[in-house]
Amino acid sequence: MRIAIAGAGAVGRSIALELLESKHQVMLIERELANIEPESVEGAEWVHADACELASLEEAGLESCDVVIAATGDDKVNVVVSLLAKTEFAVRRVVARVNDPRNEWLFSDNWGVDVAVSTPRLLAALVEEAVAVGDLVRLLTFRQGQANLVEVTLTPDTPLAGQPVRSLKLPPDSALVVILRGGRVIVPQADDALEGGDELLFVATSAVEEDIRAALGY
Repeated sequence: MRIAIAGAGAVGRSIALELLESKHQVMLIERELANIEPESVEGAEWVHADACELASLEEAGLESCDVVIAATGDDKVNVVVSLLAKTEFAVRRVVARVNDPRNEWLFSDNWGVDVAVSTPRLLAALVEEAVAVGDLVRLLTFRQGQANLVEVTLTPDTPLAGQPVRSLKLPPDSALVVILRGGRVIVPQADDALEGGDELLFVATSAVEEDIRAALGY
């Protein structure tokens, strides 16, 4: 995929390096000349431009990108970049960094954001996920479709141990997508047996999260 990243600070460069390792084409767009450091991310295309200016994005060829990541340290800039990417260039997937959790309400599909990543909220969710057993933890919100990625770790003495995945009576608008077991990543099949300590990852709407918890016996 061809991916554009607005903002070549520490966060933008780190994302670029990870994506390049996965063999994607990466374009870094940076307004501050002092931050243009091609040697720091040698495999990326570097563009000195203001990502909030339509003409600059046209010149950079944003319409050829499959994904745009708004990764600057300014929430206002990230919202504007997201809106331009979606409405002016019809970019299929727009991911935006949220620096201040108080601004999360802005990062919606109304502003062109498909996925909003709030670092403070994500860190808090990961802490919860690390210590909470039997509790449902929301890890990520997908703005498009208003669905969430949620996680539940089964207790060691769960009555579900030994039961097949098909025995779970999950509510509508929810799906079990992955089981994490030790060092394994399991794509669940109907006859796979559940075990105590399994980490279950669901995609679900907010309205049915409590129903998922009930289906797991919590």
